[in-house]
Amino acid sequence: MYGLDVAVTRWINGLSGLNPTLDAVMIATSEFGIPILVLAVACQWWTRPNREHVRHVLIASGLSFLLGLALNQIVLLFVSRIRPYDNGVTDLLIARSADFSFPSDHATASMAIAAAFLLHGMTRRGMVFMLAAVLIAFSRIYIGTHYAADIIGAAATAMAAALAVRLAYREGTRLDRFVTAIL
Repeated sequence: MYGLDVAVTRWINGLSGLNPTLDAVMIATSEFGIPILVLAVACQWWTRPNREHVRHVLIASGLSFLLGLALNQIVLLFVSRIRPYDNGVTDLLIARSADFSFPSDHATASMAIAAAFLLHGMTRRGMVFMLAAVLIAFSRIYIGTHYAADIIGAAATAMAAALAVRLAYREGTRLDRFVTAIL
């Protein structure tokens, strides 16, 4: 399985360095993708139609985001995978990271947002967020900072987080009504 992971990673990262414009887009996607997604979620707080449900989903996506990143920290206690550029697998387009590679925090965060929207029945928005998440995840391999399997692991932790939040944070509860009534 490692051989396939390396082959896919090398293939995607092999696209880098061929087109300076594409390199710049992928670097920007990697760097600014998550803040833009968070802003896109936050700006929906003042949506008019179906306000209570939308706000519930926004809170759920934020909780999924945070829980996904927390799960990643637990995984990192047991899996210490070095970055692909340190293994000579990829060429790096950005500064080195000090932490381990598996799973990708960027992919987890973005996919957790998308999964929360999808699991709460907001399919159109969820698909837009998932498209953005896939682009962010792809950019992480493209720029050389993650293996393809790091993205698959991130998708698993993102889905686990979104499912856990879906089960634990129920719409219409007293806490939900209190939180969604803010502002």
